[in-house]
Amino acid sequence: MNAKVNITNRAGASFPVRRMNFDFDSVPEYWMNGSAGLTHFMTALSALFPAGEKFFIDSVRAVRQHPGIKDNAELQKEISAFIGQEAMHTQEHVGFNASAQKFGHDVDTLDGYTGKVLKNSSKFLAMIGKPFGFNKQMVDLTITTALEHFTATIATQLLVNPHIQELMTDETMKTMWLWHAIEENEHKAVAYDVYEGVFGKGAKAYTVRTTSLVAAMVTLFCVQSYFLFRLLKEDQQLNRKSLGIIYEYAYSPSKGVITGMGKEMLEYFKPGFHPNDLDTHSLLAKWKEKLGF
Repeated sequence: MNAKVNITNRAGASFPVRRMNFDFDSVPEYWMNGSAGLTHFMTALSALFPAGEKFFIDSVRAVRQHPGIKDNAELQKEISAFIGQEAMHTQEHVGFNASAQKFGHDVDTLDGYTGKVLKNSSKFLAMIGKPFGFNKQMVDLTITTALEHFTATIATQLLVNPHIQELMTDETMKTMWLWHAIEENEHKAVAYDVYEGVFGKGAKAYTVRTTSLVAAMVTLFCVQSYFLFRLLKEDQQLNRKSLGIIYEYAYSPSKGVITGMGKEMLEYFKPGFHPNDLDTHSLLAKWKEKLGF
């Protein structure tokens, strides 16, 4: 373990909050197998997290006193732990993004773009949803629920795909991403349970959550791809070699991290879906033992 871990569980939830305190000072510029393309792909993903995780926290916190969930003591404990974990994710990705910034990769600007996209998307969808009784808090919760399914699904891929793990040749970054992946799976049901507490389980709730997932994935793909191409271009690495490596890593049918997500992403469209239907208990137990949690 290359981080000093402080684990707390004051809320009595089913999962703890871990303070990792990673030291990114020794992380090399191209920390992922020495590849600019692969490193920039993950940096483009990391640029989404500080503003994104804050959005998730604010969205769940904003509806915490909704009549449908305010008296649910167990869910309130899970919400507290969810907020704690997401806050730690924000802190560590801010630290990594700053380490990328020192090499001249303008992640700060990308982080700012992420915040603007979330803000503008929320505002636009709230305007559309107003005639149907949706306010901004409901819209933000719906977006959060969809994106939490994405983060839990890509997290599972990081934990099950040995090809990806082998490419993470810097131990600090490998541990950071695997820690984040574990916690995304630990709290994967919280936003969903809050959503069902607010919206229920009927046809309207199903339509809203599935439609929002499609919209969120299209937006996410466009934004992350823009971030990636911008990082590559500014680093003079936008070439066939880099794009080929990225394709193999992310989109190849046999071992791509994005293509590997397909089956679990589609589970979200089942009418009776719940995140815990995707059982990752043994997977998490294995990785928590490996990382010394």
